[in-house]
Amino acid sequence: MVQIGNDWDELLAGEFQKDYYRRLRETLKEEYRRYTVYPPMEDIFNALRFTPYRSVKAVILGQDPYHGRGQAQGLSFSVRRGVPVPPSLQNIYQELHDDVGFIPPGHGCLEAWAEDGVLLLNATLTVRAGQANSHRDIGWGIFTDRIIELLNAREEPIVFLLWGSFAKAKAQYITNLNHLVLSAAHPSPFSAQSGFFGCRHFSKTNAFLSQFGRSVDWQLPQ
Repeated sequence: MVQIGNDWDELLAGEFQKDYYRRLRETLKEEYRRYTVYPPMEDIFNALRFTPYRSVKAVILGQDPYHGRGQAQGLSFSVRRGVPVPPSLQNIYQELHDDVGFIPPGHGCLEAWAEDGVLLLNATLTVRAGQANSHRDIGWGIFTDRIIELLNAREEPIVFLLWGSFAKAKAQYITNLNHLVLSAAHPSPFSAQSGFFGCRHFSKTNAFLSQFGRSVDWQLPQ
């Protein structure tokens, strides 16, 4: 049984008992046995561990984990200190700088955002090494759809930042008018020039949250 360690445990208890999740778990056992899979098993649910349901102010939804060695840590777009900052995150830092005067740190660790209420969730939570999207169809989509549905049901306003087609596909589950949905191109080098740069999602997030006495501290520790 998965133990997250906060209020997500109660909210998702029934989900872990469903047939699709049982099949997913068996698939993962075989995948981790036969292949190199990222992130490490113990990090799969880090997004939920770092950001309890009651604490979520904003959601940054990624596609699937980084598939290079040592990169994925269970938080969308984030890598641990000491790991080179990936190109997509470099572009996120650039937009942050242009939008809110962000000073890029010398690392790509976004744990401080997660602890401040930014749920760094990937649509798919695992991936085979070197094979982007390799776990797209094993059941994670059902699981992360449920997470979005649970967040949608919350009355306290949340900002959903949906970058790229995979993230935008989750918009259908965000129907509560209390929340704000911001959509843009993915920050990857292949698409950032097509609508990610200049989206100003970070200042827009805080402009919305400030109406309710909340904000996100986008600056990261050096």
